[in-house]
Amino acid sequence: MPGDVSAAPCRVARTMAAVQLSEGERFLSRRDPVMRGLIKKAGPSVIGRRRNRTSFESLVRAIVFQQLAGAAASAIYGRVVALFPRGRVTPENVLAASEDSLRGAGLSVAKVASIRDFATKALDGTVPLRSLGRLPDDEIVARLVTVRGIGRWTAEMFLLFQLGRPDVWPVDDLGVRNGYRIAYELPAMPTAKELGPLGDRYRPYRSYAAWYCWQAVHIARGQMVTPGD
Repeated sequence: MPGDVSAAPCRVARTMAAVQLSEGERFLSRRDPVMRGLIKKAGPSVIGRRRNRTSFESLVRAIVFQQLAGAAASAIYGRVVALFPRGRVTPENVLAASEDSLRGAGLSVAKVASIRDFATKALDGTVPLRSLGRLPDDEIVARLVTVRGIGRWTAEMFLLFQLGRPDVWPVDDLGVRNGYRIAYELPAMPTAKELGPLGDRYRPYRSYAAWYCWQAVHIARGQMVTPGD
């Protein structure tokens, strides 16, 4: 289900003085004065930052967090991790765990089915975890959406924050749409269909533009936070 990353509780953003701007951020600054202003206010993005989680862990966590408040989801995910030897979230460990134990950790029947389906598809090669990062964006999305409970929005967040892909434009995300409205002072939030071509001027760094649209929402609320952590 499309979400709103801008609503997630996240930690305080870094200042521009702390980290040098990336090529994507410099590109947006040169290309678009609105983005330049957002970059000055919000500082460097988290796009491309190295993640400690494996791809499998990242997507299992995404499934657990679906439609739950952050604190509740974190508690459930912690209990799920504790089920596995040395806390290793792997396809093999997921399939070895009983449904009762996964349900006992707080997962719904649907989420247990999703996580087990993902583990099965990871092992049979439908979602080739070892080579996933070498595939083009569209193929990664096509592979991931075959998994029960993973839709396009979840796949796009994976591309953005786990793989650090630079040119993802999640038009279904409510935070991106609302942030675009705020940043460009539009009378109404653009639809997903309308937002698509509006991102063309940010190519090949639309991921960065999406991140700064999220920041526009936080700045309007008097916050400075970083989605995706």
